[in-house]
Amino acid sequence: MALTRLDWLIIAAYFTLSLAVGLAFTRRASRSTEEYFLAGRRVPWWLAGVSIVATTFSSDTPLLVTGITARGGIAGNWIWWSFVLSGMLTVFFFARLWRRAGVTTDVELAAIRYSGRAAHVLRVFRAVYLGLPINAIIGGAVTLGMVKILKGTLGIGELPAVIVCFGVTALYTTLGGFLGVLWTDFVQFLLAMTGSLLLAYYAAGAVGGTGAIPAGLARVHGASADSLLAFLPRADSAFLPLLTLAVFLSVQWWAAWYPGAEPGGGGFVAQRMFAARSEKDSLRAVLLFTVLHYTVRPWPWIVTALASMIYLAGDPAVAADPESGYVRMMTAVLPSGWRGVMVAAMLAAYMSTVSTQLNWGASYLVNDVYRPYLRRGASAAHYVWASRVASVVIMLLGGLVALRLGRVTAALDLLLSIGAGTGLVLILRWYWWRVNAWSEISAMLAATVTSLWLRFGMGPEAFGLGSGPRDAQLFFAYALLITTAAVTLVWLAVTWLTPPTDTATLVSFYGRTRPGRTGWGPIAALAPAVESDTRLGLALWQWVLGVAAIYGSLFGIGQLIFGRRALGLLLLAGASACAWGILRTLGNDDPDDQ
Repeated sequence: MALTRLDWLIIAAYFTLSLAVGLAFTRRASRSTEEYFLAGRRVPWWLAGVSIVATTFSSDTPLLVTGITARGGIAGNWIWWSFVLSGMLTVFFFARLWRRAGVTTDVELAAIRYSGRAAHVLRVFRAVYLGLPINAIIGGAVTLGMVKILKGTLGIGELPAVIVCFGVTALYTTLGGFLGVLWTDFVQFLLAMTGSLLLAYYAAGAVGGTGAIPAGLARVHGASADSLLAFLPRADSAFLPLLTLAVFLSVQWWAAWYPGAEPGGGGFVAQRMFAARSEKDSLRAVLLFTVLHYTVRPWPWIVTALASMIYLAGDPAVAADPESGYVRMMTAVLPSGWRGVMVAAMLAAYMSTVSTQLNWGASYLVNDVYRPYLRRGASAAHYVWASRVASVVIMLLGGLVALRLGRVTAALDLLLSIGAGTGLVLILRWYWWRVNAWSEISAMLAATVTSLWLRFGMGPEAFGLGSGPRDAQLFFAYALLITTAAVTLVWLAVTWLTPPTDTATLVSFYGRTRPGRTGWGPIAALAPAVESDTRLGLALWQWVLGVAAIYGSLFGIGQLIFGRRALGLLLLAGASACAWGILRTLGNDDPDDQ
């Protein structure tokens, strides 16, 4: 793709702005690790919420959605749409609890929820696991997506692209800390969404507009065009069988762990909840993220993906790698001037994710390993310095993974399989006093062993399945069901076979987080002065309304895009009614901010 001087000036201006914002907060970030990792716990809800959605919007995300849509049509996106249920669970059942906990990382929760050696083992285990291999996989996956974009648009080789991508991001992240990450995320999300909308507009125009997409798909793909445009998979779907969709909606959303959609919250989402200035801000931040994540972002990518299936039909390179269709549309349909905006938008999407991964991953290594176990009692400046070193280490590991990871969706598959079945224990640790540290440790180990055994020891052949997309999805569903059952049996057995957390720790945790008496009866009886404002019945009703509002908005917008105005407006009206119901109930359930 040929870039003009104007394009290069736009890209240079973006880099300058990102570095300036990050560097502006260097002095403040150097005060302490609470400033470096949580911005002093004074972050407003709108900034925290936009930062979460910016983090989940990386350069690999449009490519991932393009590949999914090319293989399975619009309905293929249920692979990630099903996590709406998990996201809303975090909003109404966990956002306030996380803020009350007052920890720096979700891993630190082990130190206040559990006791004894097991608590220390769990804290170190999860900190190292999440801080290094998981962050390396995520960083590598999103870097690979950006490398594809830079190779396809600017002709840059893999190694130089990785160095450029990580180098600039690491500079402002390590210096500016979390507040620098938040403000660059805000700018980067606006730019990334602008680029996505821009490309969708030109991509649709190149095939005659969104109204011409159904006819274009019918011309190119014949009888399968209807299934490509369906919002629900057909019984004969070649990509997403109905059984797999049923597993997504009944099991995956609460059983599978994945960054940004952790059952019960966690990871970089929890980091924003910790940093919010109040419980109310914590809840509103996650609610804003969920709305933007599922209703605002998807359709520009899906429209571009569908247009690429028409415009690039017959292209052997795109047929072999459907994810590259997004990059090819950038080079093919954007006019001069807008190309620089789009490249800057993709860089913004990439940098918003990697900056969080570096800061979030470093928080585990420093807050949960280095400071409590390796170097106690050092100065605040020393720990900030250690945090910056940890960010660089994570950057280098992510770069190595990027050079080895063959396909962006491989990271998604691996993360989901290793995290399968662990969700229930992460949910119940808040609402059942009997869960202990060994419950979590055994769940993680059982999930890893079972998932890897099913994937590499048995494989699809053990279930009479082949290697096609449909069989791959069926195998995923079977593996998830087996893993979830095995993991649940293991951690429940371990829970009853090991001693509970000591009473003093449980009473302290109950008093700090106030999760309600349900599941905490014996401990609540020991703390009669603790008044809980957690109302599980109301939270459940808010969750139902929230899920209905998100799906109504998502599909209502989709119907409008493809010209089905009456149904689209009806769905949006229903979504609005559900949103109004949530606002009404939030007004009636407004605990004192902490």
